[in-house]
Amino acid sequence: MQKRTRFTIYRTYATASVAALLAAFLTPAAAQAAPAPKESQPVHSYAHAVRESVWVDTGLDGDGDGRTDRVAADIVRPREPARQGRKVPVIMDASPYYSCCGRGNENQKKTYDTRGRVARMPLFYDNYFVPRGYAFVGVDLAGTNRSDGCVDVGGRSDIRSAKAVIDWLNGRARAYTSRRGGTAVKATWTNGRTGMIGKSWDGTIAGGVAATGVKGLKTIVPISAISSWYDYYFAKGAPFSEFGPDWLSFAVQSDNASRHCAATERKLIDGAPRSGDWTPLWTERDYVKDAAKVRASVFLVHGTQDLNVRAKHFGQWWAALAKNGAERKIWLSQTGHVDPFDFRRADWVRTLHRWFDHELLGYDNGIDREPMADIERHPDQWVTSNVWPPHATHTTTLHPATGNRPGVGTLGLSKGTGTGTGTGTGTERFTDNRARSETDWAARIGSTTPEKAGFLTKPLTRDLRLSGSTKVTVTATPTTSTAHLSAVLVDLGPATIRDYADKAEGITTLTNRTCWGSSTKRDSACFKATRAKKKSVDYTVFSRGWADLGNHASDGALLLGVDGLGFSGPLHATGMTYRHGPFRRLAAAPLAWLAGGPSLGLRGGRRGGWGVGQNRGYEQPGSGVERAEVDAGSSREARVQGSGLSVACWAGGGCDAARDLRVARGRCGGFGGGAYALVGVGGDVVCCAGGGGVLASARCFRQ
Repeated sequence: MQKRTRFTIYRTYATASVAALLAAFLTPAAAQAAPAPKESQPVHSYAHAVRESVWVDTGLDGDGDGRTDRVAADIVRPREPARQGRKVPVIMDASPYYSCCGRGNENQKKTYDTRGRVARMPLFYDNYFVPRGYAFVGVDLAGTNRSDGCVDVGGRSDIRSAKAVIDWLNGRARAYTSRRGGTAVKATWTNGRTGMIGKSWDGTIAGGVAATGVKGLKTIVPISAISSWYDYYFAKGAPFSEFGPDWLSFAVQSDNASRHCAATERKLIDGAPRSGDWTPLWTERDYVKDAAKVRASVFLVHGTQDLNVRAKHFGQWWAALAKNGAERKIWLSQTGHVDPFDFRRADWVRTLHRWFDHELLGYDNGIDREPMADIERHPDQWVTSNVWPPHATHTTTLHPATGNRPGVGTLGLSKGTGTGTGTGTGTERFTDNRARSETDWAARIGSTTPEKAGFLTKPLTRDLRLSGSTKVTVTATPTTSTAHLSAVLVDLGPATIRDYADKAEGITTLTNRTCWGSSTKRDSACFKATRAKKKSVDYTVFSRGWADLGNHASDGALLLGVDGLGFSGPLHATGMTYRHGPFRRLAAAPLAWLAGGPSLGLRGGRRGGWGVGQNRGYEQPGSGVERAEVDAGSSREARVQGSGLSVACWAGGGCDAARDLRVARGRCGGFGGGAYALVGVGGDVVCCAGGGGVLASARCFRQ
C-alpha cells in the first residue's frame, strides 16, 4: 500500500526510555534492550476505567440562544496510565445517532448512570481498546442528545462538533464539566493523537473533519461514508428521494434543537432545492474538493452494493486521496450498507487493532507494508491487491450496436460489431414503465420489452475483472420536458451472491453471541453473531447511474456522461471478477424514468413509517398512519382518503384549530403561498407540500 513510513513508537515511557539508554552505556555489551512492541495488550482494567463527560465549546451559536454551543463528549479511558504519568491516544466516534436511533446491528444507544456518566457506550470500541491503552470518546453532534446547537447535516456545525473535541484533546479548545457553567477542564491524560471511526453519517463526519486538516487527527476509518452530500441526494440532477437534508435534521435532533433551530432548518430547505441545482449548501458539504488538506491516513470500508451511500462516495474520495498522496487502505465487500463487524468480524477486529496500533501508538507491526486492498469476490471469499485499482487494469471502450430485434443490441470492442446495422450509431426507442425496476430490465435483457434498451457482449471466453471507473455516453431525446435516465451494467450468468437486496443487505443475524473485549454489568462486549445471507441468481446488477435530462438538455437532446464505477460518478462497479462460460456475458441497459405527473402516492412504509414516493413508499420515523392516498392534480384542493389524515389548511389561514395553524405555518411556511398542510388526527402527523398541491416535494413530520 502507498505509505509514509513511520517507525516512531509513540509511548510516553520517558523515564523508562532514559533508564534503558543509560543502562546500555553502563552495563556490559551483552545487555540487550527489550524488543519493540508489536501489539497492544489488554493490561488495563475496563471495570475500573475512568468514565467522565465534558462539554466542549465549539465557538458557534447555532441555536441563537446568545451562548456559544457546547457539544457533549463522553469519555471512557484506562485509569492506570494517568496514575503512572503516561498519556494515551484517543479513538473517537462522533455521531448524531446516540440517542435517537442507536448504533450497530443491535441499535445500541448511550445509557448513563445516576451521576450522568456514560454507563454503556454502543459498539465494541471501548470494550476492546480501553484495556489496551486507548481512550474512547463518543461525541454527540451539535443539536443531538446532550449537545447544544443545531443539526446542519454535514455542514459547518456538524464538522465543528467533532473538530472542536480534537482541538480540546490537543489543548486548543475549552471544555467544561457541565452543559451550562461548570468548571473548565483540560485533557491532561492524552497525547492528543486521535483516530476517528464510524459508519454512515459518523464516518462522513470523520472524512469532513479530516478535510479541515486539523492537527492531532492521525487516522480515520470511514465505513459506508458520504464524501459529498449532493451525491447522496442527487445524481446529475436526478433526485434519489423527494426529501432533502432537513428530513435528516428532523429525525435526529434533540427536543431542545427542535424548539430553537427553525432558522437552520430553513437554510437546509432553501439551500437544497429539489430541482437538483448545485448550490453553496452543497459546496460546503463537498469534502472531496478539500482532499489536499487531509493529513490523516485513511482506512476506508464500503459495500459495492450499498444503495444507501452509493459506491460513488468512496470512489471519488479514494481517487482524490490518491492524487494527494494520502496513506490509504481499503476493504470492499459485496454487502449493502453493512459494518465490517457484521460481515467479517474476526478479521475486522484484528485488522483494526493492528491499524490503530500502527497509526496511534506507532508500533511497527508491518500493516503499512501489506496489500492495500481486500476485495470480497464471492460471499466470504476475499482476495488482496497490492494497490487498488490494480496496476494491470487498463481502460477499455465497448461500443453498443443495434441488433436484429428491437431493444436488444450488442456490445463489443470495436464499432460495427452489431448483427443489425453494425454501425454502433443506431437508434433505440423505449417508454418508461414505473412498475419495472433494474431487476426486471436485467431479467429481460435479451428480450424485446417496451421499457428498456439493452446491449449484450458475446459469451466470455475467459475470466474478466473490472476495477475502477466507467463512463457511459448516450444521446437521448425525450418526449417530455424533463426525464430521468438510468443506466445499469449487468453480469449475466448463474452466480451465488450476498443478498444485498434483502432488508439486512447481505447478512443474517444469529442468536448466539461472540465477545470482543471486557464487559461490565451495564456494558457488554458480546454481540450477536452473523453470517452471510446468500442468494443464487441468474444475473447481477453491479453498476448503476442516473441523470436528469432536464438539467442538461439542449434543444431536446443530451450528451450524457454517466461516469463513476465507484470513482468519478454515480455509475459504479468495483473490484468485480466475472467467470467465463457459454452463458456468461456483460450487458448494459439504459432506461428512461420519467418524472412528474399530477398524482403521486402517499402510502405506508414498513415498521409503521410512511412517506411520499413515485409508486414506492419512502420510510420515515413511524407515524402510525397505515395508508393514505392523495390525488391533488392541478387544483387548489387536496382530496384525502384513508385513515389518520385530514386536510388541515393552506399555510396562513382556513384552519379550524389553532394548533393546526401553528403547525402549518411552522412546518410548511417555506413552500410559499401555494403551500398546504395535511395534518393527522390530533395534529400528530403533518405533511407539507409545494405549490399546486402536488406532493412531489412533500415533507412529513411526527409532532
